[in-house]
Amino acid sequence: MLELTILGFLHEEALHGYDLKARIQGLHGHIRPVSDGALYPAINRLTKAGLVEQRTEPGSGAAPRRVLSLTEAGRARLLALLREPKDVEITDGQRFFTLLAFLRHLPDPAEQAAVLRRRQAFLDAPASFFYRDGKPVRAEEEPDLFRQGMLRIARATGREEKAWLAEAIAALGG
Repeated sequence: MLELTILGFLHEEALHGYDLKARIQGLHGHIRPVSDGALYPAINRLTKAGLVEQRTEPGSGAAPRRVLSLTEAGRARLLALLREPKDVEITDGQRFFTLLAFLRHLPDPAEQAAVLRRRQAFLDAPASFFYRDGKPVRAEEEPDLFRQGMLRIARATGREEKAWLAEAIAALGG
C-alpha cells in the first residue's frame, strides 16, 4: 500500500519527502503510521526502479530539499496498481479506502466500476467477526454486549458502503 500511496500522491503533484509523509499520515492516521525507516527506503526503491525522480532544491533553511515527482513509468505503475488491486486491497477496509483515495486517477470509468464491483461482491458475501457451527453470528444472536456492538456497527457501515457502491457504479455507467 505504501507504493500505491506514494505514487498516488506524486501523481497529483511533486512533493518534498516531508510533505509526502504528512499526506500519508493524514490518509492513514494512527491506524497505519509511516516511519522514516519505511518511507525513505520505499522512495529509494521507486527511484531505482525509475518510477520516481528526485531533484534538489534550496531549502528554506540551510539544507537543500529533495523534490519527488512521478515519471511516466511511475504513472503506468500507478494505473496498473489501481486497475488490478490485490484481493487484500479489496477486502481490508483501510486498504480499500487508500485505493479509493486514488481511484479517480484511473481514466476509464469502466475500469473504476470494475474495482468497485469487486468490493461490492466481497461485501455481499455472508460474513461476521464470529461464527457458530460454521455460520456467521448476527448481532441479534450475540449475547455479549460488546461483540453485539461490533456486529451492529459493522452492519450499519456495510449497509452505507453498499448503498454508496451501488450509486457510484451507476454513476460510472455500469
